[in-house]
Amino acid sequence: MMLALELTAAALLLLTFLSLYRAAVGPTVADRVVAVNVVSTKTVAVIAVVSYLADAHFFLDVALVYALIGFLTTVGVANYVERGKVW
Repeated sequence: MMLALELTAAALLLLTFLSLYRAAVGPTVADRVVAVNVVSTKTVAVIAVVSYLADAHFFLDVALVYALIGFLTTVGVANYVERGKVW
């Protein structure tokens, strides 16, 4: 079971770096915003898996706060791209 979770965390990290590449190279701004949102979501998943593997449940609080910050950032950037101002 632990090996499967470790492989899952490693695969998520690899996919996170591929998403970072898409965020840097993305042909449009929308692609970059979506890629950054994907990176944020995968980071939350990696933190949750590491929390389980390390038996440190306080990492879940960190993952929750990171998810909220990622969501607010995505909404703010999307609003800025659409209207030209944040609020």
